[in-house]
Amino acid sequence: MSAPTHSLVVSPFLGEHLVLRPGNDDGVQIPLTRYLELSKAASTGTEAPRWLVDGARQAWGLDLPGHRPLRDTVIVRAPSTYGMARASWEINKGCDYDCPHCYLGLKRFEGMPGPDKIRLLDIMRDAGVLWLQITGGEPLIDREFPEMYSYAYDLGIMLTISTNGSQLHKPKILDTLAARPPHHLSLSVYGATEETYDGFTRNRGAFGRFIKGLDAAREAGLRLQLNIVVTNDNADEFAAMEELAERYGQVYVFTNMSPTIQGDATPIPEQARKYLRKRKPFTGCNAGHTFFHADPFGHASICKIGREPHIALMQEGIEGLKRLGGIADGLQLRTGGCAGCTFGQKDADGNPGGCTTCRPMARLYQEAKAPREMYCQHPDPEPVR
Repeated sequence: MSAPTHSLVVSPFLGEHLVLRPGNDDGVQIPLTRYLELSKAASTGTEAPRWLVDGARQAWGLDLPGHRPLRDTVIVRAPSTYGMARASWEINKGCDYDCPHCYLGLKRFEGMPGPDKIRLLDIMRDAGVLWLQITGGEPLIDREFPEMYSYAYDLGIMLTISTNGSQLHKPKILDTLAARPPHHLSLSVYGATEETYDGFTRNRGAFGRFIKGLDAAREAGLRLQLNIVVTNDNADEFAAMEELAERYGQVYVFTNMSPTIQGDATPIPEQARKYLRKRKPFTGCNAGHTFFHADPFGHASICKIGREPHIALMQEGIEGLKRLGGIADGLQLRTGGCAGCTFGQKDADGNPGGCTTCRPMARLYQEAKAPREMYCQHPDPEPVR
């Protein structure tokens, strides 16, 4: 596989224009006039303007090569009329772990052939997607991951990867990511000891591979985000998990379990009640309007939770994305157990109501017959006597 050619990505993003460096957290906002200047330079084969050379050196310590066409080192993304800025993609739902808290439920090794994956990534680029989360299942076990990741990177898409880290130490994976650094890797922490981690993932030797992957990624200079998943099975190791995670990167803690995407309640009992956190009021989101999710078959939905109705992108093509906004608005309407409830509506001053759960998620809780307190501020009704 050839080496990447670009050092910077220039792109429209939600009404702004950004200059970004892959694998780096810092970006530079530029006015429309300068974006148009760079777009023209890229199309005509002229060299980078002095202000970009100076700005790259100041922002990232990057020396853009002089007297070479801008397009040799900078990708200038074209504007898109579809308005999508972010996306997530399940490259495959299969996983080498069998964690009891997983929201995917049954995890099958299935998906599209390589050419269709390429087509999906092209659609994402043309739709305006600048930020893409590649997830699974476990994305790194997909046999075509290195090729698909590299293709997306070379399109000028900024990438993050959600992974369990079990494959990070493998040379092909590590070489791919080192050559084309993601914005960050997001890794879940399921325990601080071999006994707890291997037991939770139901995979012997998983903890050793996890630590080996962390060490390899850190040595390669990859940016890491550690997500501590607290459940009944590992809650007594919470402090030790925090200490482990802090050695490698930025730390986040997740405690609230949701039903599976099929409405199965199996993951909910895994919650460690001592560590549950009160959700903030739901004030709306951009799902289906500037963000979408794609499953392993190229079905586009508003998000990972609100999967139906979906758009079959491989059949409809990019034009299908125009229907997602209407689907999103429909999925947020109050139905079933929430019909007629005004608790979550904004008050006269525009302050958000107390509802903490979006409608697609609330529907999953309702289908799972979960205790109402998990997703609703109203108490459970008194039983009829």
